[in-house]
Amino acid sequence: MNFPLFIARRMYRGTEADKRQVSRPAVLIATIGIAIGLAVMIVAVAVIVGFKSQIREIIAGFGGDIQVGNLEAAQSVETPPVVVDDSLRAVLADHPQVKRVQRFSMKAGMIKTEVAFQGMVLKGVGPEYDLSFFRRHLVEGEIPMFSDSATTNRVVLSKTLADKLHLKLGDKMDTYYIQTDIRARRLRVVGLHPPTLAEDANRFLLTDLCRVNRLTGGSRERVTGVELQLRPGASLEETTYDLATDLSGAEDAYGQAYCVRNVEQLHPQVFSWLGILDVNIWVILILMVGVAGFTMISGLLILIIERTATIGLLKSLGACNTSIRHLFLWLAVFLIGKGMVWGNLLGLLCYFVQRWTGVMRLDPATYYMDRVPVSLPFVYWLLLNVGTLLVSLLMLLGPSYLITRIRPAQSMRYE
Repeated sequence: MNFPLFIARRMYRGTEADKRQVSRPAVLIATIGIAIGLAVMIVAVAVIVGFKSQIREIIAGFGGDIQVGNLEAAQSVETPPVVVDDSLRAVLADHPQVKRVQRFSMKAGMIKTEVAFQGMVLKGVGPEYDLSFFRRHLVEGEIPMFSDSATTNRVVLSKTLADKLHLKLGDKMDTYYIQTDIRARRLRVVGLHPPTLAEDANRFLLTDLCRVNRLTGGSRERVTGVELQLRPGASLEETTYDLATDLSGAEDAYGQAYCVRNVEQLHPQVFSWLGILDVNIWVILILMVGVAGFTMISGLLILIIERTATIGLLKSLGACNTSIRHLFLWLAVFLIGKGMVWGNLLGLLCYFVQRWTGVMRLDPATYYMDRVPVSLPFVYWLLLNVGTLLVSLLMLLGPSYLITRIRPAQSMRYE
């Protein structure tokens, strides 16, 4: 039998049962510190991970995980079209990490109303385009079925742009496009989508592919590019590299080279800002683990002082310092474990209440979402628990050496 573990269990049960002990308040405070610290870490990680995931989903929803277009796309919003025929689409769709391939075309222009004017980008999509993201986040109106063979005057634009131009559902607006001459088109607002951190997405007017191709001189196969949606769990960087390697040096029938860029390369400022949020996570984790660890140190020291006579007795019976140190470390494991159980219950309760009810609300105009998003992958939860336990025990190694300074004769003199 493991002697230190056996004695630690007996001492832990005695600590729980004996309410007269001096160490009981200190042990209770240490346990509460562990519980609150772990609960705060669980909630903080869930909110930060959820916020980052939600922002990434919103940005990718407006432009796909990866875009394949003209090489000149890196220098301009409006670029010459490239040929996206059935063979290229088949090659892209055959990649194991690619879930969907969808064409799009863009044409820069200007909106003019009776009260204001604003630059915009008309984005045309075909019938294969996945509009589920826009339907889930639609603020008002509807999302029509877009075509690549017939034109329509219906558009969906952002609530931000509509507010700037004082537009509402059903309103008509005049749009102007510069080609060899100035072309005018009258469009009707049929839907409003929420604002996003990506400023170019806020300027998009979503319409059918055929209308935009007529403005750009393209066709069903000559478009601005294709957006790729990846399968869940796919590696963004690895897939981007593989596709860029496959299309390296390839040109379409008009001599235009292809360019592969992912969502992080298209919006570097947003993802750099999201990366800074990781610093907040580490600050919270360090503070909470530090507070929990120091409360546990004070509890362990009081336990050692209160059990001085017991330590002296064990030494007189032949127990070595290492065994007694292990005994008190096992006792600390039991106390930390109890605090972690309560911390998990409290933290996970807050997590699931927010996930299922969305009780904590946000202002969509400021935060680009209407509720606090939460996401807690199992790996993160496991690392939080294992890390809290290990760091707390490591912090207790130093104070446990106080046992080596206790002398049996002196400790039992007044017993």
